[in-house]
Amino acid sequence: RMAAAPPSYCFVAFPPCSKDGLVVFGKNSARPRDEVQEVVYFAAAEHDPGSKVECTYIEIEQVPKTHAVVLSRPSWLWGAEMGANEHGVCVANEAVLTREPASESEALLGMDLVRLGLERGATAREALDVIVALLEEHGQGGNYYEDGSSCHTFQSAFLIVDRNEAWILETSGKYWAAEKITEGVKCICNQLSLTTKIDAEHPELRNYVKSQGWWNGDSDFNFSEVFSLADDHLACCSGRESLEKQGGDVSAQAMIDVLRDKDSGVCVDSESFLTTASIVSVLPQDPSFPCIHYFTGTPDPSRSIFKPFIFVDDVKLVPKVQSPSFGNDDPAKKIPRFQEKPDRRHELYKAHEWARSLLENDQDKGQKLMKIMLDLEKQGLEAMEDILSRTEILDPAEVVDLFYDCVDTELKFFK
Repeated sequence: RMAAAPPSYCFVAFPPCSKDGLVVFGKNSARPRDEVQEVVYFAAAEHDPGSKVECTYIEIEQVPKTHAVVLSRPSWLWGAEMGANEHGVCVANEAVLTREPASESEALLGMDLVRLGLERGATAREALDVIVALLEEHGQGGNYYEDGSSCHTFQSAFLIVDRNEAWILETSGKYWAAEKITEGVKCICNQLSLTTKIDAEHPELRNYVKSQGWWNGDSDFNFSEVFSLADDHLACCSGRESLEKQGGDVSAQAMIDVLRDKDSGVCVDSESFLTTASIVSVLPQDPSFPCIHYFTGTPDPSRSIFKPFIFVDDVKLVPKVQSPSFGNDDPAKKIPRFQEKPDRRHELYKAHEWARSLLENDQDKGQKLMKIMLDLEKQGLEAMEDILSRTEILDPAEVVDLFYDCVDTELKFFK
């Protein structure tokens, strides 16, 4: 039952490691190979007192106001693997194993907590507080995969970032610890990484681990050592070195390059797992500049295009990266769950499948196509750099169709 946690990687780089006063965030989402991720936007909304929100498996109390969010998510579930909100908060999660087995009882998934943190937190610290309060109230548990034959359960770790700081939050059941980061480069992957530098924690954490006999109270309290399985808490991050080598120049492009790196293991393409979607976000520390969020919406970043999204009012929706909706007939919503698997591929995913097969089977045409794809991506990156180097305030009308147009252009190339 203790199958390995999917080897996703999340990164954040702060000045002076990153360029021009930018905080740069990235994640590769490693998931079961055939799972489809969609990119979805939800506008800010007000909710009636007493209303509820239906998460993947359970219903919880809604809050009076939710922030606008853009999410990359496995299209069968409610939450998200990663995403951002209109206030420049980014959250990504990692499935982790700890010495406590994760619960099979349906509760909140780590991925639901990503979305809830983004919808309810206007800063990284607020998002963290939201996530740990919901953990305390509802717990975490339930199947992480769309799999009717077996229940795959994990504990959760999160990287929560805004324009000023980041928090690494690691959990086991309802217990948690967190570390605040304001400089350098940090990476989290599918194992615990917090040691003795803990800046916030569950009030009963230390009493709990003493009562379990996992810590005697005499030595320094080391979260990974106390909670990890045997020798699991080794330095996991090969991608961090590549970012540190950039020496003060970590940019969106540098983060994309790290996410594309198959040799380092950051870009996962194995028998059971594939990087099914990726995100890179650039958060200027100066709040007069917009945050820019790049999504692939397709698997394998080394063969995908990162497309920019900027939050503005009335941003144009992009149905071509949204999976079909099956409403209450969705096998993920019926009990017993996942008795069948509907075709969840969206239009961009299908077009991209064709491109991937070309890249695999026809070297000449494949290389030409890849060059066109990278040129297209480069135009987007350069246009965004231009926006971040201007002195005048961005006109929202200029970017209301931004992500829509990028997806549209990509689809035209594939056709």
